[in-house]
Amino acid sequence: MNAPNKSGWKPEMSPAEDGLHNGPATTTGNRALMLEEPLIFEIGHAETTGVDLPEIDPDAPNRLGGFERSKPIGLVGLTEPETVRHYTRLSRQNYGIDLGFFPLGSCTMKHNPRLNEKVARLPGFADIHPLAPQQTVQGALQVIHELGDWLMKLTGMPGVAMSPKAGAHGELCGILAIRAAHTARGDAREVVLVPESAHGTNPATAAFAGYKVEDIPATPEGRVDLEAIKARLAPDVAAVMITNPNTCGLFEKDFREIADAVHAVGGYVYCDGANFNAIVGRVRPGDLGVDAMHINLHKTFSTPHGGGGPGSGPVVFSEALKDFAPLPIVRKLQDGDGYELVEEEQREHRGQSFGRMTAFHGQMGMFTRALTYMLSHGADGLKQVSEDAVLNANYVLRSLEDILHAPFADSGPCMHEALFGDKDFEGGLSTLDLAKALIDEGYHPMTVYFPLVVHGAMLVEPTETESKAALDEFITAFRSVTERALAGDESMKQAPYYAPRRRLDETAAARKPKLAWEEPEG
Repeated sequence: MNAPNKSGWKPEMSPAEDGLHNGPATTTGNRALMLEEPLIFEIGHAETTGVDLPEIDPDAPNRLGGFERSKPIGLVGLTEPETVRHYTRLSRQNYGIDLGFFPLGSCTMKHNPRLNEKVARLPGFADIHPLAPQQTVQGALQVIHELGDWLMKLTGMPGVAMSPKAGAHGELCGILAIRAAHTARGDAREVVLVPESAHGTNPATAAFAGYKVEDIPATPEGRVDLEAIKARLAPDVAAVMITNPNTCGLFEKDFREIADAVHAVGGYVYCDGANFNAIVGRVRPGDLGVDAMHINLHKTFSTPHGGGGPGSGPVVFSEALKDFAPLPIVRKLQDGDGYELVEEEQREHRGQSFGRMTAFHGQMGMFTRALTYMLSHGADGLKQVSEDAVLNANYVLRSLEDILHAPFADSGPCMHEALFGDKDFEGGLSTLDLAKALIDEGYHPMTVYFPLVVHGAMLVEPTETESKAALDEFITAFRSVTERALAGDESMKQAPYYAPRRRLDETAAARKPKLAWEEPEG
């Protein structure tokens, strides 16, 4: 008899026979402590409220300036217990980094240190307003300035823009600076080259900025084809956008030669810095010939995804592009006593900025968390971050390459993430089926079907924050569901069985989304 795995499934036992689904139906729809939860509109009533409000004097002057409601707003009223229980129950149906390992490749879902959260909530950071007078927010300006200084030193780049709100926003910032530089010298160029191994947002960003996008193939080893880039370089090429390390989890070893070739024809090199976590403290992109690179603070410097508001995607610039960075910039006063936001008319000898990326300068919650993380680790600690992230990824790769198709395992060590494919799955099973079965093992699935260069791709990024014990548990679960897929276990096509919801029709959800609640008729 084969021993059950973590979820209790045994090779000779179908999930329908495990005793969990053959009991009597409950009258509530609840299953033990897994509670069903109606929509908030189905719990409360618009005619009630959970708080006592003072009576309105009908003779009081109207202070709404013509903006009073013309009809009831329709928001439901709930008591405090109803409100707390509703959101607590919903939270128990979700998965997060505080519950367990989040193996999403490319996303870099690492632990968010609680010290960072404590600092971000300090008065003076958490409660400031973007329109506050500059002399009243000197601490905030100092944080922005010091964080930018750290980013320039870690990347070896002399310029930085702190205002972009996310990775794709940072990409656009870099490409707009490249366009501004070409325009300043009267050199209109139309083409941006994007390798197959780049992030998917890169071609979208270039197209949004008005460029024609041309694809550069990858080599069989999963890296950029150097000769293909050299063959395409011409005076119409404005830039090359390269992700390094790339989305196959590999370092682009020809990067310096690619950069030199692009510069030789008057183009610029944009590096997608989403995977900077794999090289921080070990490699300075500026030394590789990078002209612009965005940095996702949540991926490398542990700020949460979103962070309670906009994200943050600072962009570092080379000497050739720094004068075209967006406005405003934070500058230390000449007397050394304080900081200021500098607009265009104050920027002496700063070149021709393309303007603003956003109305306000940045996201203080992300800045304070990232700087706290940097100061906590120091330069040596950040170097260990990248080393441990790469070590963990290679441990996952080598622990599973004997059972899963690992298309680039022979290309040498991977960097921050391990890439697998669904080759040899039996019975019509696919990567999606394996991912759904992994939910029953208590794990959020890895990134699936990305990058597109691998059939049935499964991209696993353990980050540096997971212990060997945590990785061993995940590897055991991953091997278990892989064995089932290789054996053609038909029950996987109905997984997950133990999640709050069974398998959804994802195609219909994407094509016919229902984004608003409508009160039932009658």
